Amino acid sequence: MRIKSMMVKGFKACHQLEFEPGYVNVFIGSNGSGKSTLLEAIGLLSAAMTDRVNNSALKDKGIRLSADDLFQSRFRNTRQSPTMDFEIVWSDAQVNPQEEFTYRVSLNAPKGDSAWRYHSEVLLEGKKRLFGRSGASYREYNSFVGGLMLEKNEDIQRILPSVDKLQRYGIFQPNTPTLRGETDSFQADPIGLCGGRLAEAIEDILVDGDPEKFGSLWLGDVLDLIDWAKQIKIKPPNKSNINAAVPTTRRIIEFTDRYMTEGKRFTAYDASEGALYVLLLLSLAVHERAPSIFAIDNFDHAMNPRLAKATTRVFCDLILEAQKTVFLTTHNPLVLDGLDIQNDNIRLFVIDRTGNGFAHIRRIEIDQSLIEQNQPLSRLWVNGRLGGVPELI
Repeated sequence: MRIKSMMVKGFKACHQLEFEPGYVNVFIGSNGSGKSTLLEAIGLLSAAMTDRVNNSALKDKGIRLSADDLFQSRFRNTRQSPTMDFEIVWSDAQVNPQEEFTYRVSLNAPKGDSAWRYHSEVLLEGKKRLFGRSGASYREYNSFVGGLMLEKNEDIQRILPSVDKLQRYGIFQPNTPTLRGETDSFQADPIGLCGGRLAEAIEDILVDGDPEKFGSLWLGDVLDLIDWAKQIKIKPPNKSNINAAVPTTRRIIEFTDRYMTEGKRFTAYDASEGALYVLLLLSLAVHERAPSIFAIDNFDHAMNPRLAKATTRVFCDLILEAQKTVFLTTHNPLVLDGLDIQNDNIRLFVIDRTGNGFAHIRRIEIDQSLIEQNQPLSRLWVNGRLGGVPELI
């Protein structure tokens, strides 16, 4: 599934927003500009297309459960649309390399319960209509359940393997306590949206084939990013490596520090948090059961700027190799220096709020004006040349 374009209308700060993603998509912008909202809009579209939209579905995808009245755009002096509208256009070489598929859905936010109502939805193959329904449809249907997955139409059955990739979309929001061993509230297979199953995921990767490999990477190359680590292993917790008063998971990560006495090891609870984030990011990129389409909010969290730059470069290579699609937000300028945006599969977007408050998205491409600046992307962003920075005193 290669996503060609996405559109969001009437959802929170996204009054009307449309963009054309690549495989790696990085969003930068001021705090409150709408970056996380866009990740949530993609998740809402995923839920609507593949099942239903309610609190359970939104929570499973890492979407904030706002009050009912706060999902829909509420801009001053702007006519409010009666629905929230979403669209995705994609191609699939295994189904029909000559055509693009389009799915559009219009939703009404819940009122007093957790169920969203489908106002209309349609699926197109090129200009051919494969499926559609609305309040004017001649047959009765359950307006709280997505109709696409219930159809037995052979044309729709052809594309379900492709659509399944979008179904597993989630917004990963790792945090240090969970990576260290606290319970993950979002136990998505195989890692958990907050990283609580990282040890299990790494164990899967390490035991699959060559023990010196980490997916398609050499394990040594992974450890080079974590410059103090000599070895990592996955083991059950025991009193020799973790305090009995510390909550822990069934499996834990055990590190060997190259500078410590031989035989001394410690777990993720005592490790550098930056190392844990590096392992999570690389695991998402290489694990066979990780989603094919996913998002990471605050991609750079807890990483030194140079580590963020190096990890970004490796992560992008792995995502392109696996032909996954990822949406990232960042506030770390050095992440941008790890992006090869001359590669059309890697795309950088700036999200700003316009004068009336609408979230506006713009792709940054290398052109002559940027080349003439003779500065790295990180410096151009900090200096305000790319946009996406607040006007502060």
